[in-house]
Amino acid sequence: MADAAETTAVSCIEKLKSYVRTRKGTILTAEIVLSFIIIICYAASFYGGYSAVAICEMVFAIIIMVVFVMELDKQLLVISWPWTDFIRAAIGSVLYLITSLICVIGGSGDGARIAGGVLGLLAGILFGYDAYLTFMTIKGNRQHTPAPTDYA
Repeated sequence: MADAAETTAVSCIEKLKSYVRTRKGTILTAEIVLSFIIIICYAASFYGGYSAVAICEMVFAIIIMVVFVMELDKQLLVISWPWTDFIRAAIGSVLYLITSLICVIGGSGDGARIAGGVLGLLAGILFGYDAYLTFMTIKGNRQHTPAPTDYA
C-alpha cells in the first residue's frame, strides 16, 4: 500500500518537474514566486491592503498550474482552459499595473510598499507577456475553414 502512494507522489513530482521545464511552466512558476515576494513586501509595509491582488493572482496561477500539470484540461472539456488562462493573465496584468502604480506614486516613506510596487510592475509585465503568448497560442490553434465558393 505504501509503494502505491510513493509511486503516485514520485509520478506527480516528475510531472511537475517536466512541466516547469516548459515555457508555460517557467512563466507560471515565475508568476507564483514573484507574487509571493510581492505579498511579503506588502505585508511588511504600513498598508497591507494591496496584498489582495498578489494573493488572488498567486492562487489563480497555482490553480492553473495544477490543472495543466495533472492534465485536467484534457479531462474537463466543459471549460476552455486556454481562454481561462488568457483572461486570468490579462486581468492580473491590468490589476498589477494599476495597484503597483498607486503604490509607487503614493508610497513615499514606505520602502516595502515601493519595493512591492516595483516588483508589481514587473509582475504586470510578466502577466502581460503570459497573456500575449496564450493569445497567440489560441490564435494559432484556430481551424480555418475555406469560404465556400460557387464557381463551377
